[in-house]
Amino acid sequence: MSILTNKTVFITGASRGIGREIALKCAAAGANVVIAAKSAEPHPKLSGTIYSVAEEVELAGGKALPIALDVRKEIAVKKALAQANETFGSLDCIVNNAGAISLTNVENTSPKRYDLMQQVNHRAVYTLSHYALPYLEESSHAHILSLSPPLNLDTKWLKDYSPYTLSKYGMTLLSLGMAEEFKAKRIGVNCLWPKTMIATAAIEFAVGSKDMFKNCRTPEIMADAALAILLSDPKEVTGNTFIDENLLDKTGVTDFSYYAVDQNSTLYPDLFID
Repeated sequence: MSILTNKTVFITGASRGIGREIALKCAAAGANVVIAAKSAEPHPKLSGTIYSVAEEVELAGGKALPIALDVRKEIAVKKALAQANETFGSLDCIVNNAGAISLTNVENTSPKRYDLMQQVNHRAVYTLSHYALPYLEESSHAHILSLSPPLNLDTKWLKDYSPYTLSKYGMTLLSLGMAEEFKAKRIGVNCLWPKTMIATAAIEFAVGSKDMFKNCRTPEIMADAALAILLSDPKEVTGNTFIDENLLDKTGVTDFSYYAVDQNSTLYPDLFID
């Protein structure tokens, strides 16, 4: 029996990509999985909905609760967390995976796009954590995990897309602060970021094109790393900015070629990784 058996994991942006993969890994570990995302209806260009992932979660051995959720909507977030707790009897882990990206500088970022990134990225970490706290305090195994990078202040990460960088670093700053704030409550708060680019819709539509997938790893590496964090003791593992490969290396993984989309192509490092 896994430590996550009958624990409830609430994952934002879980209808595809990394979020979906984390949902399936948690399901295989026996968790109740809340698939919280905007994708209630099929998208013409993107596969997956909250309902299709819910079916996959059930097939993988977990229990599923699909919730259509826009993480920018404060009251909707509060209601979704309450629904998760009411459905499964607990709320144990929050995974902040939903994200908005635009690799544009200040001159070329509209206020609307700027606000979107701040709201979906760091504000959602605050909102989810704020409203989940009463439930997490009741849990014997409480984690908050945000998919955000280490704080690399080299100006090359600021010059060309500082609005996006701010939104992601904001997630990390909040997480580091909450790790200290919630330590006495025995809630583990950590960040996770990929060493290489991951083959997701963000790469296809916001960073480059699908041709870049050959230089990426699959979302499974992030899901395996996320699961390792969620399985860890939250009293001992908190306040970290983990890199997926480094973390998995410490757990005994030695062959990372398994995660490559194309083992014959050079892997591209992700943003904020020197």
